[in-house]
Amino acid sequence: MAYQPFNLSGKVSLVTGGNRGIGFGMAEALAQAGSDIVIWGSNAEKNVEAEGKLTSLGVRVLAQTVNVADEAAVVAAMAEAATAMGRIDTVIANAGIGGGARSFSEMTTETWRRVMGVNMEGVFWTFREACKHMIERAKAGDPGGSLVGVASLAAIEGAARNEAYAATKGGVISMVKSIAVEHARYGVRANAILPGWIATDMTAGAQDSPAFAEKVIPRVPARRWGEPADFGGVAVYLGSNASSYHSGDTFVIDGGYAIF
Repeated sequence: MAYQPFNLSGKVSLVTGGNRGIGFGMAEALAQAGSDIVIWGSNAEKNVEAEGKLTSLGVRVLAQTVNVADEAAVVAAMAEAATAMGRIDTVIANAGIGGGARSFSEMTTETWRRVMGVNMEGVFWTFREACKHMIERAKAGDPGGSLVGVASLAAIEGAARNEAYAATKGGVISMVKSIAVEHARYGVRANAILPGWIATDMTAGAQDSPAFAEKVIPRVPARRWGEPADFGGVAVYLGSNASSYHSGDTFVIDGGYAIF
């Protein structure tokens, strides 16, 4: 038989924030590799649009309207997804928001807690519920699973005026490493992805900035903005059997920015 490590037929992948941007880029690639897809998004209209595009790729798709900052919503949605799809093999915690301030000293507690609610607690609840499902499967004789946390270069570089965002992304990396160690016995692996400057709705302001185009993008060795499609390959790898012994790692996808 030919070696087909990236064939995801029979697997189910759940992507939070999967209706646009990096999340949709990953969901689309996973579907093209044969995985059935669950997407979570807070915008029902965008969910329907993404669901249609993914369904056209010939896989089963479940779109759920979920606010990951709501614990009860996350618990209910994960249970519903596992029942509807029969299993969940890969969970990519991608949903996130920005939230900066004119300066750290002027950052409000409201901003801090809002960013923490989505980027930190949302990932915690998503991974916790995914682990419950994967542990249960493992104890029933079906071990395995992949958890992927989408962090940011802000986790490892100084992100001025974005301390709340940076703190959550650093926290995702630490959470992933702890999960990786604790859950390896169940065949569950956990890794983090750190995007650089990617053209999404979150970076729309920077994309329209002449100063940014002049001073920042030229520092990217690839000499361009990243695109959501640039995350398809790493998503398929982490959702596939090819990464079965790869856990607790961080994948920097930034066109070389962090090393230049």
